This record gives sequence, C-alpha cells and structure tokens, in this order.
Amino acid sequence: MPKEYKDLRSARWFAPDDLRSMGHRSRAMQMGLDDGDWDGKPVIAIINTWSDLSPCHHHLRDRAEFVRKGILQAGGMPAELPVHDFSEQFLKPTSMLYRNMGAMEVEETLRSHPVDGVVLMGGCDKSTPALIMGALSMGLPFIFLPAGAMLRGNYAGQKLGSGTDVWKYWDERRAGTIGKEQWDGVQGGIARSYGTCMTMGTASTMMSIAEGFGLTLPGASSIPAPDAGHKRMASACGRRIVEMVWEDLTPDKIVTREATANATTVAMATGCSTNAIIHLIAMARRAGVDWGLDDLDRIGHEVPVLANIRPSGKEYLMEDFFYAGGLPALMKELGDKLDLSVTTVNGRSLGDNIAGAVNYNDDVIRPLSNPLYHEGSLAVLRGNLAPDGAVIKPAACDPKFHRHKGPAIVADSYPELKKIINDPDYPMTPDHVLVLRNAGPQGGPGMPEWGMIPMPQALLKDGHRDMVRLSDARMSGTSYGACVLHVAPEAFIGGPLALIETGDIIELDVPNRKLNVQITDAEMDARRARWQAPEPRYGRGYGWMFSRHVEQADKGCDFDFLRTEFGEPVPEPEIN
Repeated sequence: MPKEYKDLRSARWFAPDDLRSMGHRSRAMQMGLDDGDWDGKPVIAIINTWSDLSPCHHHLRDRAEFVRKGILQAGGMPAELPVHDFSEQFLKPTSMLYRNMGAMEVEETLRSHPVDGVVLMGGCDKSTPALIMGALSMGLPFIFLPAGAMLRGNYAGQKLGSGTDVWKYWDERRAGTIGKEQWDGVQGGIARSYGTCMTMGTASTMMSIAEGFGLTLPGASSIPAPDAGHKRMASACGRRIVEMVWEDLTPDKIVTREATANATTVAMATGCSTNAIIHLIAMARRAGVDWGLDDLDRIGHEVPVLANIRPSGKEYLMEDFFYAGGLPALMKELGDKLDLSVTTVNGRSLGDNIAGAVNYNDDVIRPLSNPLYHEGSLAVLRGNLAPDGAVIKPAACDPKFHRHKGPAIVADSYPELKKIINDPDYPMTPDHVLVLRNAGPQGGPGMPEWGMIPMPQALLKDGHRDMVRLSDARMSGTSYGACVLHVAPEAFIGGPLALIETGDIIELDVPNRKLNVQITDAEMDARRARWQAPEPRYGRGYGWMFSRHVEQADKGCDFDFLRTEFGEPVPEPEIN
C-alpha cells in the first residue's frame, strides 16, 4: 500500500498541533520556508560529501542543486545535510580509519532529523561504503548518486591513468630513466578534472558495486563526472527518491543475498580493487546478509574479468568504459551469471534495466567467450601465514609469481621498509619476498594503503619491475603487482605474520589459494611464546575507540557494536 502523509517520519515533526511541532514549523519559517514546503510532502535528505579538500567530490556542491531540482519537480522538500568528505588524498594516516565513523554519522544524521528518504552523494573510495553502510543501518529509502570518474589523464601524447601511472612513473624516476621535468609533466596531466580516479580503482569499483546491488539508477556508476549527463542523472535521482518514499521501497527489499551475489559478480568482472572484499563484507553484513571470504572466492573462481580497464587491462580507462556502454553493457554480457529478478531502486528488475543495453566496443567490455582474465579479479589465500585469509589480484601481476617460493625480508614499520627499498645496494634478488607488517586495522592504524610496496631500488636498477610483496595492509585499487594483502589476523594483535623472520621461506600458490611460511608448528609456537604485544596506538579519543572495536579484514573492518546482530534495532527518537 502506498504511504500517506500521516505515515511519514517527517510528519511527526511538522504535522501535530502541539508546542514542539509549532517550534519546528516556526524555525523552518525562520529559513524562509512556509507550510507549502512541507505540508503533504516527504522531506528528502541530500547527503553531501563535498568539501574544499575533496577533489574527487569538488563538483558535488553543484550536483546537489540538480538533485534539489529533481526533488522539487516530484513534490518533495529537499534538505541538504553535509557529512564527512572522505578525501582519500588528504586524510591521514588513511581514510579507512574514518569509514566507520562516517557510517555512524550518516546513520545518526538521518535518524535525528525529519527525513523520509535520502540521496547519498559520494564516490571517492571509502565514501561509497560508508554512506551505504550508514543508510542500510537506518533503513530509510535511499538512492546512491555516484560522483563519477574524472577525464582521462594526458601527458606527452600518452594516456595517463590515476594511481596506476603514478606508481609506474615513480618507479622509472627512482630507476633514473626519467627526470624531474617528465615527472612534473605527469603531475600536471594526470588529474585533469573533478571526479574520482578514472582507472578501475577502489572508487570506480565501489560505484560499480553500488549499481550491482541495485542501489543506483541504471548506468549511473559509469557516467564521467564532467559529462552533462551526470547533471541529468542527479535530477533523476531527486525525482525517483520521492517516488520511493511513497512506494515504501526500503533497502531491505533491495539488498538481499541475491543482490549481494550480483554485486560481487559485477566486482569480479570489472577487475575490481582488492578493497572491494573488505567493503562488500561490511556492507552486506549491515544489511543482515552473512557474506564472507568463501563467498567472494567462490564467485572469483566462476566469473572472469571482462572490463579491459587499467590496472588489470593495459589500454583503456573509465571514460572508454562509459563510451562502450558502461556497467549495463557489462552486466548484459554476464547474462545468467547474475540474478536478473532482483529489485532495484527504480522499482524494476535488474533484467528489465539491462534488457536494452548494448556493448559498443567488445575490446573494452569483453564477452564471456574472450575474457581479459579467465577467473575473477581477486583470489583469497589461506595457510599457516594467513589462517583467516589474505588477498591477491592475480590479473594485475606477472603470472610467473602466481606460484612462488622465496626468502622473506621483513620490515616492522613503513620507515624501516623505506630504508630497505631506497638502498640501491641492499642485498636481495627478485626471488625475495618483501614483507611489511604492523600495518593492519589496529597496527596501521586504520589499515592504510601501504601494501603497494614500491619496488626496491636494488632491483629497479637491474630492470626488475615486480616481485612478491606481502603485508597486512591494503593497497590502492589503482595499484598493481604481486602484492599479497589483508593478511589476517594482523601482526599487531599477534597473527602469524608477527612471527616470521628475515630468511624464512614464504610459499605463494595462487591456483591452489595457499599462503604458507615453511617453518614447523613447534617453531611457530616457540616464536609465539616469545612475542610481545606492541604498545597501543592511541591513548584517548576516536582512535582509542577504533582500536578497541574494529574487526579484522576478513570480517570487513566494521565496528563490532555496529553489526546488525549486535543488539536490538535502534528506536525512533522521542519528540517531546
């Protein structure tokens, strides 16, 4: 049954003829509004992550006006509410430290205000999962409006890809093959517009996952940020969310186990960021869907990489992906690997949404018969070094490292690691395994993107550009190479990674999903008995709370007390 005005949350604030509601109405009038703005209309929150220090979201102040226009066109009352900006570039030590805080902010902002439905505006890495996690926990109808990718980079006639070419050219500068002038040219040409990274990094991955869940309007995740179509999509989101409120189309009807499988399938087919694993688990669990590493690895075995986009691909970027037909075209190619019966935010099934999708370039979006890589983007590894799992991106590294055995070089911190990788005479070979530990959820703190360990100068000077690197950290989705990440449990809390020593033989076997250190159980136990826990990273404040409640990577790094099953649902606020 469609809702009536009296059933809306916002009516509790505005409709009663009592003292408190008179105060709400009078303060709304203080802002120039009158009863024609709210009477009989749903209040729609525009959750905006714009800030002066968020280059990926720098256009969202403008886009909020287009969302507002759409809300007004459909007969709603818009209310823009700012939240944390999740600026990947400027937040230190890492934006991941603040993902859960942002999710809490979204949930409590929505709960405490007279809001009936929501348009979430974000895109830069942690913003998408944070916004969606908070909105899922609140349970109001919502649409996610992706910020969109920036334009292709360019320098000296060459396409530049966000992040991916930064790592590449930095290695070349450290190897002495390019100079400062070229490096400065890359700096000036790699980010030519507002919008997120235009490789299939974490931002594009998570925006695609949002559409895979059915939480965006069709095609929204692929529109470049500067494209005029992005403005029209913003207005369409504003119009549609008003309809969703009246239809009572809440997220529990959209984010199901089947939709989660679709989102994971889409992620694997896009050549997704390794960060997708952590965020997918956290988002699914906020919706009450039990989703874990085994589910991800199972789908990773079954779904090939179809998006020929850097860093898994060699040539194309998100702008090319959009021109080729975008995510709807990729989902059309996936066919029966998706559950096409699921409901999406426009009220239609996924099958209906992609029925007319066309693939305009089958080199950018490959058919199942000609994939870029024969399995999904990510592989989950386990063994005595990672009993709770670790992650690698096989499609983005040299295949010769898919099976590898070599001696460890261990660094306990990033400053220690830098001394190793910046020493041109450090004794090592390409067979060594470079290990960084104490960089996980608690050790980092916040699990920073230190896992894309730069190639050591000692190897760069001899022409080597890849080696096996191992850590309990994350890496940027724009990164590449034989990097094993998210080792769980992390070293900082006494996981096996804390116990290995320089010279230990590390064995990596991607086809068989194995990661082991060749020492006996007795030796492991002896080292564990000698291990001493490091001092906590924080003595007070948010960091103190984070360290005590963050879960490990295999559980999505959410706070334990924010899990859906932690306690009873939070009641609506009293209005007295």
